Amino acid sequence: MRLGRERLRKVLAIIGEMYPDAHCELDYQTPFQLLVAVILSAQTTDKSVNKVTPQLWQHYPTIADLAAANVVDVENDLRTIGLYKNKARNIVKTARAVLQDFDGVVPKTHKELESLPGVGRKTANVVLAEIYKVPSIAVDTHVSRVAKRLNISAQDASVTEIEHDLMKKIPKRDWIVTHHRLIFFGRYFCLAKNPKCAICPVQSYCKYYKDHVKNTK
Repeated sequence: MRLGRERLRKVLAIIGEMYPDAHCELDYQTPFQLLVAVILSAQTTDKSVNKVTPQLWQHYPTIADLAAANVVDVENDLRTIGLYKNKARNIVKTARAVLQDFDGVVPKTHKELESLPGVGRKTANVVLAEIYKVPSIAVDTHVSRVAKRLNISAQDASVTEIEHDLMKKIPKRDWIVTHHRLIFFGRYFCLAKNPKCAICPVQSYCKYYKDHVKNTK
């Protein structure tokens, strides 16, 4: 049986006490820098992205600079992160598209954002929530893992299904802060390997704990 709204509310209150100040950990100064950083963060840690972006911004301080960049030069700035060649192509194309199609302004809708190279729904959700404060829940690997372990969503649920489950069970006003707190919980506590189940304050609500930890003691 799925974790219902009331029990989920209690779980989220506990996680909220653990991480009251959860926030986006990507470093940026402009909306476009955030857009690029989120594109770069696919299958890569925020920490790794934050190591390469200072040099990237130094070399390409404006959208126009990146739009005019040689992709090979951009690749050299991104070489330490995964899929750097593909990401270099995408961020240069995205810079050109933002300039040509949106007058240099990061778009404000899912449809427009997802028209940009390298931008999927998760990236669009992050940008909309962080820059424009549009209620959104971006489902990354951490949110997906926590949602399945807590039985908020089915074990085989897709990213889209998990997003819909969370949106349905959580008040819209709480979507943004919940997204950040679930990421922090997954990133620092409910780890992919060696999660801290023994000291977890939500273990009594957790399907993963019941199936993989409690019953093996």
